[in-house]
Amino acid sequence: QVRLVESGGGSVQAGGSLRLSCAGSGFTRGGRCMGWFRQAPEKPREGVAVITAESGATLYADSVKGRFTISRDGAGNTVHLQMNNLHPDDTGMYYCVVGNSGYCASLNTRAYSTWGQGTQVTVAS
Repeated sequence: QVRLVESGGGSVQAGGSLRLSCAGSGFTRGGRCMGWFRQAPEKPREGVAVITAESGATLYADSVKGRFTISRDGAGNTVHLQMNNLHPDDTGMYYCVVGNSGYCASLNTRAYSTWGQGTQVTVAS
């Protein structure tokens, strides 16, 4: 059974930084695409950033490019999301996700089979 442990959420002022981490375990078929989605109140979930298992290739939402950086601990199943220059629009619940394979093909929610409990990020203006 896949288990995801998220950490690092919190509250910051606009322009500040936060770092999210997610430790995954229980993967039975080697490395998986992992990453982060988020959901703001009354809005649908949206993909933020994901990273492929072996190559480290990444996908980012246009709204976070240049501000957020996703990384992975080697070939392991721990991923981090460094979030800089945070905007109030970045406020939401951030979910760690695991894809159905090692390759990250898209930021479509249907490509991600396992979701963490979520960690709240609040950015004050």
